[in-house]
Formats: sequence, C-alpha cells, structure tokens
Amino acid sequence: MSSEGERPPLGLRERKKARTRAAIQRHALRLFAERGYDATTVSDIADAVEISESTFFRYFPTKEAVVMWDGLDPLFEEAFRAQPAELGPVPALRRAIVAIFEQLPASEMDEHRERMALVLSVPQLRSAILDQFTGAIDQVATMVAERTGQRPDDFAVRALSGAVIGVSMAVLMDAAEDPFPDFVTLLDRALALLEAGLPV
Repeated sequence: MSSEGERPPLGLRERKKARTRAAIQRHALRLFAERGYDATTVSDIADAVEISESTFFRYFPTKEAVVMWDGLDPLFEEAFRAQPAELGPVPALRRAIVAIFEQLPASEMDEHRERMALVLSVPQLRSAILDQFTGAIDQVATMVAERTGQRPDDFAVRALSGAVIGVSMAVLMDAAEDPFPDFVTLLDRALALLEAGLPV
C-alpha cells in the first residue's frame, strides 16, 4: 500500500481517551446485564465509573452510544491496511477480521459477544445499529479506495462497500436467531460468499 494510506499510531491523549471510553462501556455493559438496559441511567453509569455526568457526555452523547461504540474499529482499519498489497479488498477484510479477533483476550471477546447480544435483544439498539451500518459504508469505502487507488465516491467502490455492509447486516439478522452466535465465523462465511460472487 502507498504511504498515503498509512496512519500514524494513536498518541498518548488519544490512547487515554480510548481507555476511558472502554472503561465507561465496560461498566455500562455490566450494569445493563445486572439491571436491564432501560432501568440503567446515565447517572448510574457515571457513578460506577466514578466520573461526573458531564464527563460521561464528553465521551458519549447518549446511553445508546455507549453500546454502539466499537473500540476495535481503529485496530481493524490498521489490520486491513497491513495486509499484503496484492490482496483484493474482500480477502484483505477477511484476513483483518481474523487477525483482530485472534489476538483478543478471552475476556474482551466475551465483552464483544455480550455487547452484540444486548444490541440484538433491545429493539431500540437493533434499530440504531442498522442506522450505524448505513454510515459504515463511507468508512469501508475509504479503506477500499486506499487499497485500490480509486476515489471513495467511485461507483464501484461504493457498490462493493455497500455489499460488505449488506452481508454484515445479514450476519446480524442470522445471529438474532441464535442465543450464542459466533459473529467472527458468521462474518467470515458471509464475506467468503461475497468474495466468491455470492453464488446461490
């Protein structure tokens, strides 16, 4: 990949913010599991993290946003850009996903599953993540454009990015019917089908 696609590592300030966001999310997920999503307030979460509500809102605009935030996104983009230049976008995406989840400690993997299970169980959150998927097309398009040397708004780039998000949405729908979904395996399977031209 070209140097234009490279990104500097996160600075100390950004890493500190990421750790604080992760702590807020971790305590929020614990409270949601104990008390239920609707019964847990922003004040409850702030108290658990030992921060003020105003500090909470500097990191997350809403309680919903705490669940939607995915701290793996920057790591995923970095892993995608690290894949060999000869790989096409979809194979690079598949390898990046496997690389990220293979190195996750078991506790973090459990947190990820817990977060997704919460999203699937609360109608408000399910609607929110579908909205988030729509915005994710731009993120994927930027990554694909860097790898292919095209513009993010190129029609083919956006079509491929939309397809990637589409199969991700299909995985979410499939996982909703499984109480113990293996999101990584399901997503890799969906992307493998996309890579093969979606044969049916």
